[in-house]
Amino acid sequence: MSERALRGTRLVVTSYETDRGIDLAPRQAVEYACPNGHRFEMPFSVEAEIPPEWECRACGAQALLVDGEGPEEKKGKPARTHWDMLMERRTREELEEVLAERLAVLRSGAMNIAVHPRDNRKSA
Repeated sequence: MSERALRGTRLVVTSYETDRGIDLAPRQAVEYACPNGHRFEMPFSVEAEIPPEWECRACGAQALLVDGEGPEEKKGKPARTHWDMLMERRTREELEEVLAERLAVLRSGAMNIAVHPRDNRKSA
Protein backbone atom coordinates (compact mmCIF):
# COMPACT_ATOMS: atom_id res chain seq x y z
CA MET A 1 0.00 0.00 0.00
CA SER A 2 2.88 2.40 0.70
CA GLU A 3 4.03 2.03 -2.91
CA ARG A 4 0.63 3.14 -4.16
CA ALA A 5 0.57 6.07 -1.74
CA LEU A 6 3.77 7.55 -3.21
CA ARG A 7 2.85 6.89 -6.83
CA GLY A 8 2.10 10.10 -8.64
CA THR A 9 3.38 12.40 -5.89
CA ARG A 10 6.46 14.57 -6.20
CA LEU A 11 9.09 13.86 -3.62
CA VAL A 12 10.96 17.09 -4.41
CA VAL A 13 9.38 20.28 -3.17
CA THR A 14 9.41 23.07 -5.74
CA SER A 15 9.87 26.61 -4.49
CA TYR A 16 7.91 29.32 -6.27
CA GLU A 17 9.97 32.16 -4.78
CA THR A 18 12.19 34.21 -7.06
CA ASP A 19 15.46 36.08 -6.45
CA ARG A 20 13.85 39.29 -7.58
CA GLY A 21 14.32 42.15 -5.10
CA ILE A 22 16.92 40.30 -3.01
CA ASP A 23 20.34 41.84 -2.47
CA LEU A 24 23.04 39.18 -2.33
CA ALA A 25 26.05 39.60 -0.08
CA PRO A 26 29.04 41.19 -1.82
CA ARG A 27 31.35 38.53 -3.25
CA GLN A 28 34.91 38.25 -4.39
CA ALA A 29 36.47 35.69 -6.74
CA VAL A 30 39.58 34.00 -5.34
CA GLU A 31 41.92 32.07 -7.64
CA TYR A 32 43.60 28.79 -6.68
CA ALA A 33 46.29 26.81 -8.54
CA CYS A 34 46.88 23.11 -8.04
CA PRO A 35 50.28 21.36 -8.41
CA ASN A 36 48.96 19.53 -11.51
CA GLY A 37 48.51 22.82 -13.41
CA HIS A 38 44.75 23.34 -12.89
CA ARG A 39 43.56 26.86 -12.08
CA PHE A 40 40.08 27.73 -10.86
CA GLU A 41 38.19 30.47 -9.05
CA MET A 42 36.00 30.16 -5.97
CA PRO A 43 33.48 32.82 -4.90
CA PHE A 44 33.73 33.99 -1.28
CA SER A 45 31.99 36.65 0.71
CA VAL A 46 33.97 39.88 1.06
CA GLU A 47 33.81 39.41 4.84
CA ALA A 48 34.97 35.77 4.78
CA GLU A 49 38.43 34.64 5.83
CA ILE A 50 40.02 33.18 2.69
CA PRO A 51 41.52 29.70 3.23
CA PRO A 52 45.11 29.34 1.94
CA GLU A 53 44.34 26.00 0.26
CA TRP A 54 41.31 24.41 -1.40
CA GLU A 55 40.61 21.02 -2.99
CA CYS A 56 41.07 21.11 -6.76
CA ARG A 57 37.84 20.59 -8.69
CA ALA A 58 39.57 18.61 -11.45
CA CYS A 59 41.90 16.20 -9.65
CA GLY A 60 41.24 16.54 -5.90
CA ALA A 61 44.78 17.68 -5.01
CA GLN A 62 45.33 20.52 -2.55
CA ALA A 63 45.42 23.75 -4.57
CA LEU A 64 47.15 26.80 -3.12
CA LEU A 65 45.90 30.38 -3.14
CA VAL A 66 47.40 32.36 -6.05
CA ASP A 67 49.37 35.41 -4.85
CA GLY A 68 48.66 34.51 -1.24
CA GLU A 69 50.48 33.19 1.77
CA GLY A 70 50.95 29.46 2.06
CA PRO A 71 49.25 27.45 4.78
CA GLU A 72 50.67 27.84 8.28
CA GLU A 73 52.86 25.02 9.46
CA LYS A 74 51.26 23.29 12.41
CA LYS A 75 53.52 22.80 15.37
CA GLY A 76 53.57 19.12 16.16
CA LYS A 77 54.51 17.69 19.50
CA PRO A 78 57.66 15.61 19.48
CA ALA A 79 57.00 11.91 19.95
CA ARG A 80 57.27 10.74 23.55
CA THR A 81 59.68 7.86 23.86
CA HIS A 82 59.71 5.14 26.50
CA TRP A 83 62.68 6.88 28.08
CA ASP A 84 60.72 10.17 28.36
CA MET A 85 57.81 8.42 30.06
CA LEU A 86 60.18 6.59 32.41
CA MET A 87 61.91 9.83 33.36
CA GLU A 88 58.51 11.33 34.25
CA ARG A 89 58.06 8.63 36.89
CA ARG A 90 61.60 8.20 38.30
CA THR A 91 64.81 10.13 38.76
CA ARG A 92 68.13 9.01 37.33
CA GLU A 93 69.37 8.09 40.84
CA GLU A 94 66.32 5.84 41.41
CA LEU A 95 66.91 4.11 38.08
CA GLU A 96 70.58 3.48 38.89
CA GLU A 97 69.56 2.01 42.26
CA VAL A 98 66.99 -0.33 40.65
CA LEU A 99 69.55 -1.39 38.04
CA ALA A 100 72.14 -2.16 40.72
CA GLU A 101 69.60 -4.27 42.66
CA ARG A 102 68.57 -6.27 39.58
CA LEU A 103 72.19 -6.86 38.53
CA ALA A 104 73.01 -8.10 42.04
CA VAL A 105 70.11 -10.59 41.87
CA LEU A 106 71.22 -11.86 38.45
CA ARG A 107 74.88 -12.18 39.49
CA SER A 108 74.01 -14.06 42.68
CA GLY A 109 72.12 -16.72 40.74
CA ALA A 110 69.10 -16.37 43.06
CA MET A 111 66.86 -15.81 40.10
CA ASN A 112 65.84 -19.08 38.42
CA ILE A 113 65.53 -18.48 34.69
CA ALA A 114 63.37 -21.14 33.05
CA VAL A 115 64.84 -22.62 29.90
CA HIS A 116 62.53 -23.03 26.93
CA PRO A 117 62.02 -26.71 25.88
CA ARG A 118 63.12 -26.00 22.32
CA ASP A 119 66.46 -24.69 23.58
CA ASN A 120 67.14 -28.09 25.25
CA ARG A 121 66.50 -29.98 22.00
CA LYS A 122 69.00 -27.88 20.08
CA SER A 123 71.82 -28.57 22.54
CA ALA A 124 71.11 -32.33 22.63
